[in-house]
Amino acid sequence: MDIAALADKIAGGDRRSLSRAITLVESGRADHRAQAIELLEALAGRDGPQALRIGLSGTPGVGKSTFIESFGMMLTGLGLRVAVLAVDPSSARSGGSILGDKTRMERLSRDPNAFIRPSPSQTQLGGVARRSREAVALCEAAGFDVVLVETVGVGQSETMVSEMTDLFLLLLAPAGGDELQGVKRGIMEMADVILVNKADGELKSTATRTCADYAGALRLLRKRPQDPEGFPKAMTVSAVEETGLEKAWAEMQALSDWRRETGHFDGRRAEQARYWFREDVKNGLLAQLNAAQARDDMARLAEAVAGGQKTATAAAEEMLARLRG
Repeated sequence: MDIAALADKIAGGDRRSLSRAITLVESGRADHRAQAIELLEALAGRDGPQALRIGLSGTPGVGKSTFIESFGMMLTGLGLRVAVLAVDPSSARSGGSILGDKTRMERLSRDPNAFIRPSPSQTQLGGVARRSREAVALCEAAGFDVVLVETVGVGQSETMVSEMTDLFLLLLAPAGGDELQGVKRGIMEMADVILVNKADGELKSTATRTCADYAGALRLLRKRPQDPEGFPKAMTVSAVEETGLEKAWAEMQALSDWRRETGHFDGRRAEQARYWFREDVKNGLLAQLNAAQARDDMARLAEAVAGGQKTATAAAEEMLARLRG
């Protein structure tokens, strides 16, 4: 594979090359991994505009795909190029994923200024795929103005997406029975903007009350240094009627602009780079346990622990000493 030529095509906005590159970074093969690293290094050395990276989470059924399609169509209507990275849950039994997000966003998938890429979560926790961060970097290198990362949608644990995006949106449904979840730490604490979806028809008044409940809960959280006055905030939107989207986008732009002007934007990206460096080191160390000799040692020590010949602590220390060489 000619990595330099592939990098040139991606930088030129070639969608087929971008799809090929994302497949490459998601591959688990050692030779593909080496090529992916070379490609990412080649693209990182090029100057280009920064995309606005937006993470989106929410429980299943809240309307994430509908919201992304309506929101994405609004952004492309403003002349922006939008990339959507949608993470689908993988089966714990077969390992397979449906990857149906592209079919649920039929209008957006036909838009020439939009790019939709579904990916399986595999065994990765946190609501994103293991290489989502690298896919985001590829989309930014391809010249997209906005990169949306849609998480699996499993609840309070989906905070990892905030470590790869500039803004984190939390999409909630009205009358979900959990209006007071806002006082809990976790995913609520990471959100920059909370959007109460389905604010239309009979649910409109309920959505307004739910939004007020969350706005009150947000005031109980400690103010973050990366937020101007009034953030994080809660708003109502309707993905079906496409109302509230322009106002929400204006608030996102205002927050992003403030962070750029105050240095928080670049500072946050630098901190994220440090975070992912540490994560890659940890993943590399864990991968050593899958080597043939390490698996044998692990199995032998596990049997010794199960049989009572060693304590778990002593066996773990012995295994770590072997890995240290």
